[in-house]
Amino acid sequence: MTHEPSPVVASQNESHGEGHDYVKGSPHLRHETLRSMIADRLRELVQETVRRQGACHVLEVGAGHGTFTDFLIQAGASVTVTEASEASAAHLTARYADHDSVNVFYDRTGEDIFTTPTRFDAVVCASLLHHVPDYVTFVRRLAGLLAPDGWFYSAQDPTYYPRRSRATHLASRGTYFAWRVGQGNMRRGLATHLRRFRGEWSDTEPSDLVEYHVMRDGVDELALERELRRWYADVELITYWSTQAPIFQRLLARAGLASDFCLVARSRTAAQPD
Repeated sequence: MTHEPSPVVASQNESHGEGHDYVKGSPHLRHETLRSMIADRLRELVQETVRRQGACHVLEVGAGHGTFTDFLIQAGASVTVTEASEASAAHLTARYADHDSVNVFYDRTGEDIFTTPTRFDAVVCASLLHHVPDYVTFVRRLAGLLAPDGWFYSAQDPTYYPRRSRATHLASRGTYFAWRVGQGNMRRGLATHLRRFRGEWSDTEPSDLVEYHVMRDGVDELALERELRRWYADVELITYWSTQAPIFQRLLARAGLASDFCLVARSRTAAQPD
């Protein structure tokens, strides 16, 4: 049976069309410190797997234009990359046309990948989970695609707003608005933020669907950690500061604020998730 994309997936596809600039609003792509933090950890995980078993087949979900795909390849992995954006999938296909180690999977519904019989040595999600309505179930299903010794890695998702310190919340919103003023389309931006101030959410407005997490209090990192601990003995949760504007990234990175998080899960202890 062929399923239609959800409104969230359809909106992501539309907003990430041909010519979309992934770097512009993505701190983990813009800022060297954040990009290196993610890349270095991925390199370490891949190389450890290659040393242990001779190969590492990674499923990278929502690869964008391939920033971290490159790091995975350089570390020695073969990579299956997925994209729910048709334009981004086409970009990836063209970019890696001569790379036998990369397979591009256009995931039209955002869930087609779960039909694959392949079992992977690793699953990587960079700045992805906050776009997924039921991210806990999504992570559980991704864990089901892993081989018995496989590992899970996610990064660059916003911490759960209700648990943030007041300083983190004010700094995160303030630096975002300071950056957003210079991005244009102020009328749409003001209308969007007025709705959010009122606590209103639209299931048809592209801005609410693309920035799905903003109206849903970020991502509950502790709920994800608990879920992963059901299956893995070694689960690491790391929180850190991230914002779009370079000057505020540099100024506040050492202030102990926790706006975003990454999760690493290794050493499977339980059977395959349901």
